[in-house]
Amino acid sequence: MSRTIHAAPLPSTALDLLRRADAELLAGQLSREPADVFSHAHLAALRAAAAVLAVRGMPAGRRAVRPVWQLLATVAPETADWATFFAAGAPLRLAVDAGRFDAVDAAHAERTLCAAEDFLDEVRALLEAPQSGGADAPLARPLHALQAS
Repeated sequence: MSRTIHAAPLPSTALDLLRRADAELLAGQLSREPADVFSHAHLAALRAAAAVLAVRGMPAGRRAVRPVWQLLATVAPETADWATFFAAGAPLRLAVDAGRFDAVDAAHAERTLCAAEDFLDEVRALLEAPQSGGADAPLARPLHALQAS
């Protein structure tokens, strides 16, 4: 006889963040300007990372301000490659937000959008899976081929 294990329902905060990540992805897909595509994709990934933090909690210890990507890698080590990838794009997003729309080309924007879509899928799988494997259980597909250039 097999037993089905169901994950606990996600907190409403996490669900809202995932919905907002979906909206950012859609906005990125519909955008024509590379800077807009990139910005929406990066924001989608940030919202997905925040959803993981909403479920897993914040790391214990000192309360100094730390980037979301550093927090994510701490509470969900299986996302460390994703955290590294998107952390590398944070300065570029700041440049775009400051009006440097030429700072990102179409190819980089598209790579980031594809990465954000994959990351959101991985986050959903992570959050919806039963926690029987513990916090160190690997995600379905590790990030190997992406470069943050």
